[in-house]
Amino acid sequence: MRSGLGDRMFNIVNIAFLALVTIVTFFPLYYVFIVSFTDPVEYLKKSFILFPQKWSLDSYKYLLSTKAFPNSLGISAYLAVVGTALSLIVTAALSYTLSRKRLRGRKLILLLILLTILFSPGIIPNYMVVRQFGLINSLWSLIIPALASGWNVILMKGFFDSVPVELEESAQIDGCNDLSIWFKIILPLSLPSLAAFGLFYAVGYWNQFFNALIYLTDASKWPIQVMLQNMLLNANNTDLQADITAVAPPAETLKMAAVIVATVPILLVYPFLQKHFAKGAMVGSVKG
Repeated sequence: MRSGLGDRMFNIVNIAFLALVTIVTFFPLYYVFIVSFTDPVEYLKKSFILFPQKWSLDSYKYLLSTKAFPNSLGISAYLAVVGTALSLIVTAALSYTLSRKRLRGRKLILLLILLTILFSPGIIPNYMVVRQFGLINSLWSLIIPALASGWNVILMKGFFDSVPVELEESAQIDGCNDLSIWFKIILPLSLPSLAAFGLFYAVGYWNQFFNALIYLTDASKWPIQVMLQNMLLNANNTDLQADITAVAPPAETLKMAAVIVATVPILLVYPFLQKHFAKGAMVGSVKG
């Protein structure tokens, strides 16, 4: 069936509009990437660069030769790895426990978890709790309060609800206890779900910013996002220059390189989890 003139015009306008949106969305990322690899001398001579005549790694070498920037990268990596691992353990254990109907007080616990989704205590109560436990200026202040998300617990519980009870009964007949069933049977079946929620948690810990500003008073404990914000506000990058004696590249190229370095590591995680991600993100929403 041949399409009419109106359909063809709609397709043309739709394609043109989507192409424009794609260009507008992609161009800032492209510009940041290009400037970060532009030779400092060429950048100082031009007010706007679409494609550098001479590529350079000077900005990246300068950043990685400082003490503050690699230290912030290491802290963010620590938060992402340790925080994600602990969050997955807590979320999976709580979700699996709540999915077992033999648990006493199950509905009350679910109601309390639902209340944490609907109502947030706010910044001041959270700060008072963190201070009461002596976690101020500690990296654990960025991990412990974010160990479990009520929304993630509900979704993962839906996944565990879909696991046949007969698997547990057969394992119990073979002499397995609850911990053995969880480690040897449930968790291996939960890899797609764990991969999906692990990515969510990893991105959250890697992008820790606001809580770090509130709870961390020592600049040496800043994660990469706080360091990046400090660089963007401090045009002279004095915190970085204090660490080395080399001549610094232009501030703008340093900022662009810092943005790339702060973005790429978490992007590289996704390809390794891609085969599990779509299945794990959807399976928990089928049955709740």
